[in-house]
Amino acid sequence: MERRRIVVGALVAAVVVTALALHFHQPFPPDGTPEGAYARIAKAIAEQRERDVFPYLEQDAQDAAFSIRDMRRAACDAIDKSYPAGAERDALLAEYGPDATTKDGPDEFLLLASRHHFLARLRADLSGIANVERSGERATITTAHGTRYSFRRRPNGMWGLTLFTAEMLADSERAARDLAGVKAAAADYARAGR
Repeated sequence: MERRRIVVGALVAAVVVTALALHFHQPFPPDGTPEGAYARIAKAIAEQRERDVFPYLEQDAQDAAFSIRDMRRAACDAIDKSYPAGAERDALLAEYGPDATTKDGPDEFLLLASRHHFLARLRADLSGIANVERSGERATITTAHGTRYSFRRRPNGMWGLTLFTAEMLADSERAARDLAGVKAAAADYARAGR
């Protein structure tokens, strides 16, 4: 009888613990929702995995990161091949080198984030979601502290944060102009025989 009472007590305790766990367990919303993208960004920042923010940027921002890296790499290659040794060459390689040597888009994003203080802006308020406004392919999340984060649906169905897109596109356009100038100067140096 005593043994049966212990077994029943253990079963009741297991049922209560399971019920409480199920009641309080709040799974992440799917990343195919603005709420899911925001939750994953907040989690990545909280766990100091800043590189993991990149998949939750909008498509234009992601493309800009890869473009900046590729254009800076092309500029450095042209400078290495055609520019004469000297202060101009050294200064340009020092300026473009960090972007040229990033491994991929997420690493380029981290470099840009450091330059433009992107992550500090995010850390300022990643509180809970107070409201979500959707309008077609766009959504705005308002946090409990009143900060508004805009998202846009990407072609793959995931939602991407738009907060840094303008600056990343401006950096990409600057890299394209710089590359054009470097190529023109490299052609001049090549014609002049260095």
